[in-house]
Amino acid sequence: MRFSGFSVLRNALTGQSGWTPHWRKASPKPAYDVIIIGGGGHGLATAYYLAKEFGVTNVAVLEKGWVGSGNVGRNTTIIRSNYMLPGNIPFYEFSMKLWEGLEQDFNYNAMVSQRGVLNLYHSDGQRDAYVRRGNAMRLHGVDAELLDRDGVRAIAPYLDFDNARFPIQGGLLHRRGGTARHDAVVWGYARGADARGVDIIENCEVTGFRMDDGRVVGVETTRGPIGAKTVGMAVAGNSSKVAALAGLRLPIESHVLQAFVSEGVKPLIDTVITFGAGHFYISQSDKGGLVFGGDLDPFPSYAQRGSLSTFADVTENAMALMPMIGRLRILRSWGGIMDMSMDGSPIIDETPVDGLYLNGGWCYGGFKATPASGFCFAHLLARGTPHPAAAAYRLDRFATGRVIDEKGVGPSPNLH
Repeated sequence: MRFSGFSVLRNALTGQSGWTPHWRKASPKPAYDVIIIGGGGHGLATAYYLAKEFGVTNVAVLEKGWVGSGNVGRNTTIIRSNYMLPGNIPFYEFSMKLWEGLEQDFNYNAMVSQRGVLNLYHSDGQRDAYVRRGNAMRLHGVDAELLDRDGVRAIAPYLDFDNARFPIQGGLLHRRGGTARHDAVVWGYARGADARGVDIIENCEVTGFRMDDGRVVGVETTRGPIGAKTVGMAVAGNSSKVAALAGLRLPIESHVLQAFVSEGVKPLIDTVITFGAGHFYISQSDKGGLVFGGDLDPFPSYAQRGSLSTFADVTENAMALMPMIGRLRILRSWGGIMDMSMDGSPIIDETPVDGLYLNGGWCYGGFKATPASGFCFAHLLARGTPHPAAAAYRLDRFATGRVIDEKGVGPSPNLH
């Protein structure tokens, strides 16, 4: 069933009785050409592009819970391509271009809103750093505008420019950035993959790998053994745990990243704003709640909840940037398990175990990367070679020294 204005009108006139489930409740077959572990955004996008772009349809996506129960449903929904290093800019710009045509591509309303991403600066040094970043972006064909104080005021007049803790001097604007509805992205990819023959198997946890002469030939699951010619891991914060089942130790630590939403208010923030003097970012949802977040919890954890110390730090940053929101009540918070790599950049590569491939190490960049991550991982699984946009995301870069340290803080995952 395709969505259209006509289908909406027809169902409105027939008691909404014509809608069908978005995807089948598939049961596992004995074997597949490709098994993808992880039914989040990256796993489902991989399955979708495997079927759509590369003609590989004998595919199973195995999810230990329900589709979208992991990080893809636990983020602040920001999409952007305002990176600086050559290894990152082409990839995230590729992802941004896929975002721009995503809803038409899989015929589903993912609520992609290119409302702009505005990074504020508060000192001459930050301004110079943003000049460098903006020039790097423009050299790679990404839009970037350096704004002075008046330019920022024209976009966000509600900010406290002079009386806040760190007066605002200007900002770097990435107009094509914005937000998307995280749940709808998952549902759209699941629906599109299922329509092309992919089996989406929920409540099916992988408990081990089946090996034959050093090669992965399938997986052990809570629903029985399943054979496969190729297995791909896209399990975000659980990358290290799943890889350990195959005897691998990854250069990844898992940390919790908290996010928060306030009570609903009238339209206030019509863009995404990030704080230059601290790690804080905020936007407003279509329901009126302010959605915001900040730093990781500094210690490794697999809990989908965070600490009060980080909560306090995020709210302090919020007050330093926008004192006017201090009287709003926070309705809820949640935590996603970030798979933090040693240089803060992702990994899309084959592993030392034959037949086993890795998509992980997404750190803060997982949601915005979803379309390109799926496309590039599908390319790798189908053709056995990296996609040009993800050529720098090799697993061995930590041994060869070709790291992609976007923040310049060295090999310390909790600082990325």
